[in-house]
Amino acid sequence: MPEYAEHEHRHDHGHGRGHAAPGRDHAHGHGAAGHAHHHRAPTSQSQLFWALLLTGGCMVIEAVGGWISGSLALLADSAHMLTDSASLAMSYAAVRAASRPATESMSYGHHRWQVLAAFVNGLALLVLAVWITTEAVLRLRVGSSVQGNVVAAVATLGLLVNIAAFAVLARGERNLNVRSALAHVIGDMLGSLAALIAGGIIILSGWMPVDAILSSVVALLMVVSGWRICRESAHILLEGAPSNCDPARVERELLSSVPDVTDVHHLHVWSLTDKRPVMTLHAVLCDGADRDRTLAVIQTVLRNNFGVEHATVQIELTPCADDDCSSPGKAAAGSCGAAP
Repeated sequence: MPEYAEHEHRHDHGHGRGHAAPGRDHAHGHGAAGHAHHHRAPTSQSQLFWALLLTGGCMVIEAVGGWISGSLALLADSAHMLTDSASLAMSYAAVRAASRPATESMSYGHHRWQVLAAFVNGLALLVLAVWITTEAVLRLRVGSSVQGNVVAAVATLGLLVNIAAFAVLARGERNLNVRSALAHVIGDMLGSLAALIAGGIIILSGWMPVDAILSSVVALLMVVSGWRICRESAHILLEGAPSNCDPARVERELLSSVPDVTDVHHLHVWSLTDKRPVMTLHAVLCDGADRDRTLAVIQTVLRNNFGVEHATVQIELTPCADDDCSSPGKAAAGSCGAAP
Protein backbone atom coordinates (compact mmCIF):
# COMPACT_ATOMS: atom_id res chain seq x y z
CA MET A 1 0.00 0.00 0.00
CA PRO A 2 1.48 3.41 -0.90
CA GLU A 3 2.03 5.98 1.83
CA TYR A 4 0.42 9.39 1.53
CA ALA A 5 1.76 12.47 3.31
CA GLU A 6 -0.88 14.42 5.16
CA HIS A 7 -1.80 17.77 3.59
CA GLU A 8 -4.05 20.46 4.88
CA HIS A 9 -4.88 23.13 2.33
CA ARG A 10 -5.84 26.03 4.52
CA HIS A 11 -7.18 29.42 3.43
CA ASP A 12 -7.98 32.25 5.78
CA HIS A 13 -11.39 32.61 4.18
CA GLY A 14 -12.53 29.27 5.51
CA HIS A 15 -12.36 26.34 3.14
CA GLY A 16 -9.92 23.43 3.44
CA ARG A 17 -9.32 19.80 2.75
CA GLY A 18 -7.17 17.13 4.38
CA HIS A 19 -5.88 13.60 3.88
CA ALA A 20 -4.96 11.50 6.90
CA ALA A 21 -1.81 9.42 6.68
CA PRO A 22 1.24 8.56 8.73
CA GLY A 23 4.75 9.91 8.23
CA ARG A 24 5.04 13.50 7.16
CA ASP A 25 2.72 16.36 7.98
CA HIS A 26 2.19 19.41 5.83
CA ALA A 27 0.04 22.50 6.06
CA HIS A 28 -0.38 24.54 2.96
CA GLY A 29 -1.71 28.05 3.46
CA HIS A 30 -2.44 31.27 1.62
CA GLY A 31 -3.09 34.73 2.98
CA ALA A 32 -6.63 35.84 2.32
CA ALA A 33 -5.59 38.94 0.47
CA GLY A 34 -4.03 36.86 -2.24
CA HIS A 35 -7.47 35.56 -3.22
CA ALA A 36 -9.56 38.65 -2.69
CA HIS A 37 -10.42 40.21 -6.02
CA HIS A 38 -11.62 43.79 -5.95
CA HIS A 39 -13.23 44.96 -9.15
CA ARG A 40 -13.63 48.62 -8.17
CA ALA A 41 -11.78 50.79 -10.69
CA PRO A 42 -8.41 51.89 -9.25
CA THR A 43 -7.68 55.60 -8.86
CA SER A 44 -4.83 55.26 -11.38
CA GLN A 45 -7.41 54.55 -14.10
CA SER A 46 -8.96 58.02 -13.96
CA GLN A 47 -5.52 59.61 -13.47
CA LEU A 48 -4.24 58.03 -16.68
CA PHE A 49 -7.40 58.88 -18.62
CA TRP A 50 -7.23 62.60 -17.89
CA ALA A 51 -3.46 62.69 -18.43
CA LEU A 52 -4.04 61.02 -21.80
CA LEU A 53 -6.56 63.67 -22.87
CA LEU A 54 -4.27 66.54 -21.82
CA THR A 55 -1.17 65.06 -23.42
CA GLY A 56 -2.93 64.18 -26.69
CA GLY A 57 -4.35 67.68 -27.07
CA CYS A 58 -1.03 69.34 -26.34
CA MET A 59 0.75 67.01 -28.78
CA VAL A 60 -1.36 68.32 -31.69
CA ILE A 61 -0.71 71.95 -30.74
CA GLU A 62 3.07 71.46 -30.43
CA ALA A 63 3.29 69.47 -33.68
CA VAL A 64 1.61 72.30 -35.60
CA GLY A 65 3.73 74.92 -33.81
CA GLY A 66 6.95 73.01 -34.49
CA TRP A 67 6.12 72.65 -38.19
CA ILE A 68 5.30 76.36 -38.56
CA SER A 69 8.34 77.59 -36.59
CA GLY A 70 10.87 74.99 -37.78
CA SER A 71 11.85 74.21 -34.17
CA LEU A 72 13.40 70.83 -33.41
CA ALA A 73 12.71 71.39 -29.72
CA LEU A 74 8.98 71.67 -30.39
CA LEU A 75 8.93 68.84 -32.93
CA ALA A 76 10.91 66.63 -30.54
CA ASP A 77 8.54 67.46 -27.71
CA SER A 78 5.49 66.78 -29.88
CA ALA A 79 7.01 63.47 -31.00
CA HIS A 80 7.67 62.71 -27.34
CA MET A 81 4.05 63.52 -26.61
CA LEU A 82 2.91 61.24 -29.43
CA THR A 83 4.85 58.40 -27.80
CA ASP A 84 3.51 59.48 -24.42
CA SER A 85 -0.07 59.44 -25.67
CA ALA A 86 0.40 55.90 -26.95
CA SER A 87 2.11 54.92 -23.67
CA LEU A 88 -0.61 56.51 -21.55
CA ALA A 89 -3.26 54.74 -23.64
CA MET A 90 -1.41 51.46 -23.10
CA SER A 91 -1.06 52.14 -19.38
CA TYR A 92 -4.77 52.97 -19.16
CA ALA A 93 -5.65 49.74 -20.97
CA ALA A 94 -3.29 47.81 -18.67
CA VAL A 95 -5.02 49.18 -15.54
CA ARG A 96 -8.40 48.19 -16.95
CA ALA A 97 -7.08 44.71 -17.77
CA ALA A 98 -5.60 44.34 -14.27
CA SER A 99 -9.04 44.91 -12.72
CA ARG A 100 -10.43 41.86 -14.50
CA PRO A 101 -10.88 38.76 -12.31
CA ALA A 102 -8.54 35.78 -12.45
CA THR A 103 -9.44 32.94 -14.81
CA GLU A 104 -8.39 29.32 -15.17
CA SER A 105 -5.78 30.27 -17.76
CA MET A 106 -4.70 33.43 -15.86
CA SER A 107 -4.81 32.20 -12.27
CA TYR A 108 -2.94 35.21 -10.87
CA GLY A 109 -5.17 37.64 -12.72
CA HIS A 110 -4.01 40.28 -15.21
CA HIS A 111 -1.81 42.46 -12.98
CA ARG A 112 1.33 41.89 -15.06
CA TRP A 113 -0.14 43.95 -17.92
CA GLN A 114 0.78 47.04 -15.91
CA VAL A 115 4.41 45.94 -15.60
CA LEU A 116 4.59 45.06 -19.30
CA ALA A 117 3.19 48.48 -20.18
CA ALA A 118 5.82 50.15 -17.99
CA PHE A 119 8.59 48.16 -19.72
CA VAL A 120 7.39 49.18 -23.19
CA ASN A 121 7.10 52.80 -22.00
CA GLY A 122 10.70 52.72 -20.85
CA LEU A 123 11.85 51.33 -24.19
CA ALA A 124 9.87 54.04 -25.99
CA LEU A 125 11.70 56.73 -24.01
CA LEU A 126 15.08 55.25 -25.00
CA VAL A 127 14.19 54.99 -28.70
CA LEU A 128 12.79 58.52 -28.78
CA ALA A 129 15.91 59.90 -27.06
CA VAL A 130 18.08 58.34 -29.77
CA TRP A 131 15.97 59.95 -32.51
CA ILE A 132 16.07 63.40 -30.89
CA THR A 133 19.85 63.23 -30.40
CA THR A 134 20.43 62.13 -34.00
CA GLU A 135 18.27 64.95 -35.37
CA ALA A 136 19.97 67.49 -33.08
CA VAL A 137 23.43 66.48 -34.31
CA LEU A 138 22.25 66.78 -37.92
CA ARG A 139 20.85 70.26 -37.34
CA LEU A 140 24.02 71.42 -35.61
CA ARG A 141 26.00 70.31 -38.65
CA VAL A 142 23.84 71.81 -41.40
CA GLY A 143 22.18 74.66 -39.48
CA SER A 144 18.51 75.59 -39.24
CA SER A 145 16.21 78.59 -39.01
CA VAL A 146 13.74 78.81 -36.11
CA GLN A 147 10.95 81.31 -35.39
CA GLY A 148 11.61 82.08 -31.75
CA ASN A 149 8.32 83.88 -31.01
CA VAL A 150 6.19 80.95 -32.22
CA VAL A 151 8.38 78.50 -30.28
CA ALA A 152 8.09 80.50 -27.05
CA ALA A 153 4.29 80.87 -27.31
CA VAL A 154 3.59 77.21 -28.10
CA ALA A 155 6.13 75.98 -25.52
CA THR A 156 4.46 78.08 -22.81
CA LEU A 157 1.10 76.49 -23.58
CA GLY A 158 2.69 73.02 -23.67
CA LEU A 159 4.40 73.58 -20.33
CA LEU A 160 1.12 74.59 -18.68
CA VAL A 161 -0.69 71.52 -20.05
CA ASN A 162 2.16 69.23 -18.96
CA ILE A 163 2.07 70.70 -15.46
CA ALA A 164 -1.67 69.96 -15.34
CA ALA A 165 -1.06 66.37 -16.52
CA PHE A 166 1.67 65.95 -13.91
CA ALA A 167 -0.65 67.21 -11.16
CA VAL A 168 -3.30 64.68 -12.23
CA LEU A 169 -0.87 61.75 -12.18
CA ALA A 170 1.01 62.80 -9.04
CA ARG A 171 -2.01 62.58 -6.74
CA GLY A 172 -3.39 59.27 -5.52
CA GLU A 173 -2.08 55.84 -6.44
CA ARG A 174 1.65 55.61 -7.34
CA ASN A 175 2.49 52.20 -8.80
CA LEU A 176 5.14 51.33 -11.39
CA ASN A 177 2.72 51.85 -14.26
CA VAL A 178 1.77 55.34 -13.08
CA ARG A 179 5.42 56.17 -12.34
CA SER A 180 6.39 55.23 -15.89
CA ALA A 181 3.63 57.52 -17.18
CA LEU A 182 4.90 60.25 -14.84
CA ALA A 183 8.39 59.83 -16.30
CA HIS A 184 6.98 60.49 -19.76
CA VAL A 185 5.08 63.57 -18.56
CA ILE A 186 8.15 64.90 -16.76
CA GLY A 187 10.07 64.44 -20.00
CA ASP A 188 7.35 66.44 -21.75
CA MET A 189 7.63 69.19 -19.13
CA LEU A 190 11.38 69.37 -19.62
CA GLY A 191 10.92 69.37 -23.39
CA SER A 192 8.46 72.24 -23.21
CA LEU A 193 10.74 74.12 -20.81
CA ALA A 194 13.72 73.57 -23.11
CA ALA A 195 11.70 74.81 -26.10
CA LEU A 196 10.59 77.87 -24.12
CA ILE A 197 14.18 78.69 -23.15
CA ALA A 198 15.34 78.09 -26.72
CA GLY A 199 12.60 80.39 -28.07
CA GLY A 200 13.56 83.11 -25.60
CA ILE A 201 17.26 82.93 -26.48
CA ILE A 202 16.48 83.00 -30.22
CA ILE A 203 14.24 86.06 -29.75
CA LEU A 204 16.89 87.89 -27.72
CA SER A 205 20.08 86.87 -29.54
CA GLY A 206 19.13 85.06 -32.76
CA TRP A 207 21.44 82.14 -31.87
CA MET A 208 19.76 79.20 -33.64
CA PRO A 209 21.93 76.25 -32.39
CA VAL A 210 20.45 76.57 -28.88
CA ASP A 211 17.31 74.81 -30.15
CA ALA A 212 19.20 71.61 -31.02
CA ILE A 213 21.49 71.80 -27.98
CA LEU A 214 18.64 71.99 -25.46
CA SER A 215 16.84 69.19 -27.30
CA SER A 216 19.92 66.97 -26.74
CA VAL A 217 19.92 67.78 -23.02
CA VAL A 218 16.28 66.71 -22.74
CA ALA A 219 17.10 63.50 -24.66
CA LEU A 220 19.81 62.68 -22.12
CA LEU A 221 17.36 63.06 -19.24
CA MET A 222 14.92 60.81 -21.10
CA VAL A 223 17.62 58.11 -21.34
CA VAL A 224 18.07 58.17 -17.57
CA SER A 225 14.33 57.83 -16.90
CA GLY A 226 13.81 55.20 -19.60
CA TRP A 227 16.69 53.05 -18.37
CA ARG A 228 15.48 53.15 -14.77
CA ILE A 229 11.93 52.15 -15.74
CA CYS A 230 13.14 49.35 -18.05
CA ARG A 231 15.45 47.96 -15.37
CA GLU A 232 12.79 47.95 -12.64
CA SER A 233 10.02 46.47 -14.81
CA ALA A 234 12.36 43.87 -16.34
CA HIS A 235 13.35 42.75 -12.83
CA ILE A 236 9.67 42.06 -12.07
CA LEU A 237 9.04 40.34 -15.41
CA LEU A 238 12.08 38.08 -14.79
CA GLU A 239 10.65 37.04 -11.38
CA GLY A 240 13.30 38.90 -9.40
CA ALA A 241 12.95 39.24 -5.64
CA PRO A 242 11.56 42.61 -4.42
CA SER A 243 14.15 44.85 -2.78
CA ASN A 244 12.47 44.55 0.63
CA CYS A 245 12.13 40.73 0.46
CA ASP A 246 15.67 39.37 0.35
CA PRO A 247 15.25 35.57 0.79
CA ALA A 248 18.12 35.25 3.27
CA ARG A 249 16.60 38.04 5.39
CA VAL A 250 13.17 36.39 5.25
CA GLU A 251 14.67 33.10 6.50
CA ARG A 252 16.49 34.84 9.36
CA GLU A 253 13.36 36.76 10.34
CA LEU A 254 11.18 33.64 10.43
CA LEU A 255 13.74 31.62 12.42
CA SER A 256 14.14 34.40 14.97
CA SER A 257 10.47 35.43 15.22
CA VAL A 258 8.57 32.11 15.11
CA PRO A 259 9.54 29.86 18.07
CA ASP A 260 8.43 26.53 16.60
CA VAL A 261 10.17 26.92 13.22
CA THR A 262 13.53 25.08 13.05
CA ASP A 263 14.27 25.41 9.34
CA VAL A 264 13.09 27.33 6.27
CA HIS A 265 13.89 26.17 2.73
CA HIS A 266 12.54 26.14 -0.84
CA LEU A 267 11.89 29.86 -0.35
CA HIS A 268 10.95 31.74 -3.51
CA VAL A 269 9.76 35.33 -3.71
CA TRP A 270 8.69 37.39 -6.73
CA SER A 271 6.18 40.07 -7.64
CA LEU A 272 3.06 40.34 -9.75
CA THR A 273 3.54 44.11 -9.76
CA ASP A 274 5.78 46.44 -7.77
CA LYS A 275 3.01 46.52 -5.12
CA ARG A 276 2.15 42.78 -5.00
CA PRO A 277 4.94 40.52 -3.70
CA VAL A 278 4.25 36.76 -3.70
CA MET A 279 6.10 34.05 -1.76
CA THR A 280 6.30 30.28 -1.35
CA LEU A 281 8.32 28.43 1.28
CA HIS A 282 8.67 25.22 3.31
CA ALA A 283 8.93 25.50 7.11
CA VAL A 284 10.04 22.65 9.41
CA LEU A 285 8.41 22.67 12.87
CA CYS A 286 9.34 21.20 16.21
CA ASP A 287 7.65 18.00 17.40
CA GLY A 288 4.29 18.77 18.96
CA ALA A 289 4.05 22.27 17.48
CA ASP A 290 0.60 23.64 16.77
CA ARG A 291 0.52 23.77 12.97
CA ASP A 292 -2.41 26.18 12.61
CA ARG A 293 -1.07 28.62 15.17
CA THR A 294 2.45 28.52 13.73
CA LEU A 295 1.14 28.97 10.18
CA ALA A 296 -0.81 32.03 11.32
CA VAL A 297 2.30 33.48 13.00
CA ILE A 298 4.41 32.89 9.87
CA GLN A 299 1.90 34.67 7.68
CA THR A 300 1.64 37.53 10.15
CA VAL A 301 5.42 37.99 10.12
CA LEU A 302 5.48 37.94 6.30
CA ARG A 303 2.61 40.42 6.08
CA ASN A 304 3.85 42.87 8.71
CA ASN A 305 7.60 42.74 8.02
CA PHE A 306 7.69 42.23 4.25
CA GLY A 307 4.27 43.30 2.94
CA VAL A 308 3.53 39.81 1.58
CA GLU A 309 -0.23 39.28 1.53
CA HIS A 310 -0.12 36.11 -0.60
CA ALA A 311 2.19 33.44 0.84
CA THR A 312 1.99 29.71 0.17
CA VAL A 313 3.53 27.99 3.20
CA GLN A 314 4.13 24.23 3.38
CA ILE A 315 4.51 23.03 6.96
CA GLU A 316 6.78 20.00 7.54
CA LEU A 317 7.49 18.00 10.69
CA THR A 318 10.60 16.22 9.37
CA PRO A 319 13.74 17.68 7.77
CA CYS A 320 13.70 18.08 4.01
CA ALA A 321 15.17 15.10 2.15
CA ASP A 322 15.57 16.88 -1.21
CA ASP A 323 19.04 17.62 -2.50
CA ASP A 324 18.27 21.27 -3.24
CA CYS A 325 16.92 22.31 0.17
CA SER A 326 20.03 24.26 1.08
CA SER A 327 20.91 27.46 -0.75
CA PRO A 328 23.83 29.90 -0.76
CA GLY A 329 23.62 32.35 2.12
CA LYS A 330 20.97 30.23 3.86
CA ALA A 331 20.33 31.13 7.47
CA ALA A 332 21.33 28.64 10.13
CA ALA A 333 18.61 26.34 11.37
CA GLY A 334 16.92 27.42 14.55
CA SER A 335 16.08 25.51 17.68
CA CYS A 336 12.71 24.92 19.28
CA GLY A 337 11.55 27.70 21.53
CA ALA A 338 14.49 29.93 20.57
CA ALA A 339 12.40 32.97 19.77
CA PRO A 340 10.58 34.89 22.52
